[in-house]
Amino acid sequence: MCPLRPKSHDFARNSRRMTMPEFIERLEMIFKYVVEICTTCLELAGIIVLVSTAFICFVKWLRRDRENIRLDLAQGIALALEFKMGGEVLRTVVVREMGELLVLGAIILLRAAMTFLIHWEIVNEKKEMKEEAKARAAMARVRRRKTAKTAQSNNKQSENTHRDAEKSEDEADYYHEVEMTYEDNFRRPSLGRPASHNDE
Repeated sequence: MCPLRPKSHDFARNSRRMTMPEFIERLEMIFKYVVEICTTCLELAGIIVLVSTAFICFVKWLRRDRENIRLDLAQGIALALEFKMGGEVLRTVVVREMGELLVLGAIILLRAAMTFLIHWEIVNEKKEMKEEAKARAAMARVRRRKTAKTAQSNNKQSENTHRDAEKSEDEADYYHEVEMTYEDNFRRPSLGRPASHNDE
């Protein structure tokens, strides 16, 4: 009877007997598993981005902070589609049949069209936001100019009023002095006044 050999020797012997086609087949299997794991991770990342963006936008909508909600949602959807498209492109590496390849190509084209439309909407939304910002800035400038003009006119009016008050006070003082001088001239006895006929 031949002695029993350990299993490690059997594994080494079997690995030595592995032919090149078997080795390539195992490499392809490992590569396929790695691609599937990476594709799943990319799709999972796209799902997380989409769900988190939708949740954040919904919270903003509830708080009535709706200024940039459409732009944020469009950017989140575009990023999620980019992740999904990356997963589909990576999946084409391990596809061997023509039917599956055509299906993947159609999916990639559909998602590319959706990404293009979303990017177009993002660009238009940014243009509208810039125009609104310019209009608000112009309105703010007009209001500042009106406020400055109103302040200047108020200052001029206050200066004119102050001048008129000073003039009226000066005139009142002048007339008061004239009146006092007139009364003093008639009340004081005149020195060296000639005697009247009654005195004689």
